[in-house]
Amino acid sequence: MSRPENPVQLAVIGAAHGIRGEVRVKPYTEDPLAIGDYGLLYDKQGKSYEVLDVRNAKTVVIVRFRGINDRNAAEALNGTELFIDRSQLSEDLDDDEFYYADLIGLQAYDKQGNNHGRVHALFDFGGGDLIELRLTGRKPMLIPFTEAAVTEIDLTNGKIIVDPYAAGLIADQDDDYPDDGYDDERDREV
Repeated sequence: MSRPENPVQLAVIGAAHGIRGEVRVKPYTEDPLAIGDYGLLYDKQGKSYEVLDVRNAKTVVIVRFRGINDRNAAEALNGTELFIDRSQLSEDLDDDEFYYADLIGLQAYDKQGNNHGRVHALFDFGGGDLIELRLTGRKPMLIPFTEAAVTEIDLTNGKIIVDPYAAGLIADQDDDYPDDGYDDERDREV
């Protein structure tokens, strides 16, 4: 296979590890060690990388690629994003499983049909998955990727249904916010 036609990012290469050409890699696979199961990986320019060895190391994996035999060559790869073609991913998913790549670009609506933006990115900073929504003329918004906030995912029609209250897009009228001690915006100026 040559350069992926429909690329999906599988990992990003970090710093060199040791002097024999190994690198630290942050995989985006469910099983971090599975990065070697997809065959050749490709960078944005179409250069291929063959995984020879992979092992766990805390929050990353240590990978040895064919042809990367010293620290200098490993250091040159720092920041390289690695891709595979979407066709290489399994279609055998449970009803509640999705690939992040398939969610990018979906429109977010609530049950009343109000548009809350387009899914621009998904993040996991350690406290749970977040969806970044972007709507023209507004700042990007992050909402939790939970069943309460995202009540439905409809890949066929290109949309997700969100509960604007659970997603934090609209303040619940029953919420009592504590008094912060400021009467108005003028009191906040320094």
